[in-house]
Amino acid sequence: MSQRESYETKTEELLLPITEKYGVEIYDVEYVKEGSDYYLRAYIDKPEGVNITDCENVSRALSDALDEKDFITDAYILEVSSPGLGRTLKKDKHLAKSIGSKVEVKLFKALEKRKEFSGILESFDKETITINEDGTELTFERPAVALIRLALDF
Repeated sequence: MSQRESYETKTEELLLPITEKYGVEIYDVEYVKEGSDYYLRAYIDKPEGVNITDCENVSRALSDALDEKDFITDAYILEVSSPGLGRTLKKDKHLAKSIGSKVEVKLFKALEKRKEFSGILESFDKETITINEDGTELTFERPAVALIRLALDF
């Protein structure tokens, strides 16, 4: 397990009782370097959507828990937020909740001269993701998918 994965896993373990206390769920945790800064981001959600008070409560409690355990050696910026409307679908649980929703798929390499596709998420398994784009079923190998997220339709 990489240091990044270790930090994310340990943070999720600290975060779980906090999210249960405040009636929200963990959507994702990521530890990333952007420029010269490290960020520890916790994304929380609930069926009716999270608000600023939810984020503030979780952020304060998580910050205290992180200070107490002190397992991250780098200086970092803690952010707690909603995953947003156009949320990235990284985990199987995200995909499962999004079956039947419109998604955008971006590939690492072009397929039939295209790298971007949009359609209804029909199914997924360990190896593939299948969408329906305007009546055409398209199946992508998961390692070929750079990004899949909910589509924003206004």
